[in-house]
Amino acid sequence: MSNREVVILSVGGVRFVTRASTLQQFPESRLARMLNDDDQEFKLLNGEFFVDRDGTLFTYIMDFLRTLQVSLPTDFSDYQRLQREAEFYGLYPLADLLSQEHLLKPRLEILEVRFSLQEMQAFFRIFGSCSTTVETLSEQITVFAGQQSGQSWNSPFPSQKPLVPLPLERPSHHDLVFQCGTDYSAGDQFVARYVSVKPDNRKLINGTNVLGLLLDTLLKDGFRLISTRTVSSEEKVECYSFERMRRPPGLTVRVSQTPGSSGAAQAKRSQAQKGK
Repeated sequence: MSNREVVILSVGGVRFVTRASTLQQFPESRLARMLNDDDQEFKLLNGEFFVDRDGTLFTYIMDFLRTLQVSLPTDFSDYQRLQREAEFYGLYPLADLLSQEHLLKPRLEILEVRFSLQEMQAFFRIFGSCSTTVETLSEQITVFAGQQSGQSWNSPFPSQKPLVPLPLERPSHHDLVFQCGTDYSAGDQFVARYVSVKPDNRKLINGTNVLGLLLDTLLKDGFRLISTRTVSSEEKVECYSFERMRRPPGLTVRVSQTPGSSGAAQAKRSQAQKGK
């Protein structure tokens, strides 16, 4: 029976179909021994293995066996029950990861957009509690600059002259600064700055339009607008605050082969540390 390729399990009435090799990832586990009729908790009925355990939680057990990673929904709360199930099945590397509950729970992420409109220019400053989010935004936002003659703030089309991309200001890993609009230089010449926010490929010069596109981009990325306030009425600075629940990096078990084993017998814990 250990050579059987496809295995059907009924866990608390929930049916699972998987490969034998998946259940043999950890040869010392009860799931691996089950295939050799070596565990009385598992009853073979009509070609299906039956065990009287929680079928819903077993979904996460199977996901771990298939990916060797613990990645749980943002609203998951049954860490202790799932750890108990992992111990029942003899999956101690999984139980060990679940004991680190603080590393698996989603984290609240805060983002602030400050917007200031001064004559023909608009200034933006974005601060985020997660540096990786700010880094991703900096890769999405591009500022282009070029000189124009006699064109105004509301000109809908970029200058025909080549526009030069400008680097964004990064005061720290957690914020970025940029501006758009026109700035009078000499004679009838204006320095114009356009902003593009991927995946939108337009080059916008009007600050209000850029703000609208930026806020829409954040909402599509899972953020929720929680407040809008005026920071300085004299300088016309507005602040838009967002939040979202950020899924933590998955905790991963790395498995190595040992001589004479039919599967992966040793496990080491690793964690991707990002956004800290």
